[in-house]
Amino acid sequence: MFYKEFLIKEEGSLEGAKLTVYIQEKSKEIKLSKRPLILLCPGGGYAYTSDREAEPMALIFLAKGFNAAILRYSCAPATYPTALLELGRAFQIIRDNADEWNVDSDAIVVEGCSAGGHLATSYACFWKKDFLSEKLFGNTDDNNKEKLRPNGLMLCYPVITSGEFAHRDSFKNLLGTRYDELVDEMSLENASCEDVPRTFIWHTYTDGSVPVENSLLFAMTLKKYNINTELHIFPVGGHGLALANKITESPSAKEVIPQCEPWTELAVTWMNQYWN
Repeated sequence: MFYKEFLIKEEGSLEGAKLTVYIQEKSKEIKLSKRPLILLCPGGGYAYTSDREAEPMALIFLAKGFNAAILRYSCAPATYPTALLELGRAFQIIRDNADEWNVDSDAIVVEGCSAGGHLATSYACFWKKDFLSEKLFGNTDDNNKEKLRPNGLMLCYPVITSGEFAHRDSFKNLLGTRYDELVDEMSLENASCEDVPRTFIWHTYTDGSVPVENSLLFAMTLKKYNINTELHIFPVGGHGLALANKITESPSAKEVIPQCEPWTELAVTWMNQYWN
């Protein structure tokens, strides 16, 4: 395995914005050559990007046979659409290097936890919009838009709605002084979803920070658009569980929930249905 880091410098990017890729090298002893890649967007309320939802999760997916990448996107005081542009640039970097890195360019899945789930979902909804390719490439050429296309969406207890069940601080951090102007637009259960790829979602019924309604509302929207979706609601567990085991347990010791730990196996099974 090798890894590389790429500094990300888009309009509004803060120092420290970067893409880290973890690539499994080709071996004559292993039949599998090109592998799917999971691009992780850690959570943190758009205030920071969580270490618990970054490398430990990437390494689990590496161990399951995938390539992985982590985007440390710009958070407050950076505001929308900076992180979205950074995620688009990450996709472009990965696709431009897919052959060299033995990445299956038709199997790049964007994953997000909590506010990172809002970023991943925003990207899944907006990747084909002209403003994104215009900002990243200076044009709206369809070939450039294709570089931005996600093949799958994986959401872990995502922030979705800015309505009744909102995690309000995430939207305040994301939008800053433009909160009143954009808050309704950023409520993604109301977004157009015709370009969203197949989706995997998990949440806990007892999440007290980002209520389970966030996932339920988005799943209902995906159903309306007939998007292939797998949804898992676990009966217990708070917010920010990451791997739900001791590997990602915080000093508060509230994140070890055995009932939720199988989510990674469920996600791998979901992945392998389509990309194997």
